[in-house]
Amino acid sequence: MTSAHSSTCDTDAPQPPIDTPPAQHPLSHRLVLIMATATGLGVACLYYAQPLLGVLTAELGLSAQTVGYIPTLTQLGYALGIIFLAPLGDRHDRRVIILIKAILLTASLLAFGLSSHLSALLIASFAIGLTATLAQDIVPTAATLAHDTQRGRIVGTVMTGLLMGILLSRVFSGLFAEQFGWRSVFVLAAVSMALTGAVIWRTLPHVAPTTTLSYGALMRSLLALIREHSALRRAALAQGLLSVAFSAFWSTLAVMLHAEPFEMGSAVAGAFGLAGAAGALIAPIAGHLADRHGPQAVTRVGTAVTTVSFALMCAGVWLAPTPQLVVLAVATLGFDLGLQGTLIAHQTIVYGIAPEARARLNAILLGGMFIGMSLGSAIGSLLLDRFGWLGVTLLATAAAGSAFCLRMLPPPRSA
Repeated sequence: MTSAHSSTCDTDAPQPPIDTPPAQHPLSHRLVLIMATATGLGVACLYYAQPLLGVLTAELGLSAQTVGYIPTLTQLGYALGIIFLAPLGDRHDRRVIILIKAILLTASLLAFGLSSHLSALLIASFAIGLTATLAQDIVPTAATLAHDTQRGRIVGTVMTGLLMGILLSRVFSGLFAEQFGWRSVFVLAAVSMALTGAVIWRTLPHVAPTTTLSYGALMRSLLALIREHSALRRAALAQGLLSVAFSAFWSTLAVMLHAEPFEMGSAVAGAFGLAGAAGALIAPIAGHLADRHGPQAVTRVGTAVTTVSFALMCAGVWLAPTPQLVVLAVATLGFDLGLQGTLIAHQTIVYGIAPEARARLNAILLGGMFIGMSLGSAIGSLLLDRFGWLGVTLLATAAAGSAFCLRMLPPPRSA
């Protein structure tokens, strides 16, 4: 297999020698825990608003489709930040990049919490997404610092922090907003990110750049990586499809529960994150299985479980409110187990393609994922407004089923 480094450098002027990667010594449990926590707190900023959408709809007098622009722009900002900012991690010290983003994310969260108009909320939402990509600077850092024989487990542990941040952020946001108001959620989030930036700056080692490519050449190399590696293309597309389903569900759940016949507050919507948070515990297990048995089988099982869970949720639409809530909780646990296991397996595939381009490989995989998130938020909100909860669950089932079909194809030669 042709290396990504040679493919990208062949199109540019000869490059001076690059710094060697850091020596692979076992990472301390303390540093792994810090990276997992920082990743979780960073990515949580994308999701604090989701359980509050029903409250914002009532307070600002918005339709379900209009309020859906808030998570849509957040996810879009994150996708663009991954694509255009995350590759800088191969060119510059990620420790500095993480600190700068932490400062800007703190300011963006405060701006959202102090905003009173939809336009200001939308601008702040986009800025939050753009700067919360610090989480995607930490994950490839963990992969770079980890020993080859432990990479799946270390990445799985850090991803557990990320996934717990995604899911528990909704629990915290819903409960805290019900007690102290929705603005307090974003003020406290800003404080947490300021502290996170300080801790990361003091504890994370310097990570030597792995390329001296200019920014333009670095961005062009993304296209070269996509063209060259079919395993990368398949992983990004399959994870993007799963993310359409994931985001369509989470960006509409609070609005659905806020309306008849449920008429429930933000705390209940956020509490569904507890069911999903249990699924985050599979991340280290999935990483271990990928290390031991290969990631292909993990992706197939994960996409199958996700598809079945959303199909169950779709069937539950016809039930009475109480049993429908039970089905929702069970299906939420199921699809999070499947989706998160698949993500870890996809990262194991992608990080093994070209070690010197891990930040760029991660940018492509996660860029596809969060483009899917953005599409899921937008389409899900539109379907909820036009066709109700049935439209959302049908979309989620179809998207997850498409990812399953894609993973069932024979493995590409570069996998």
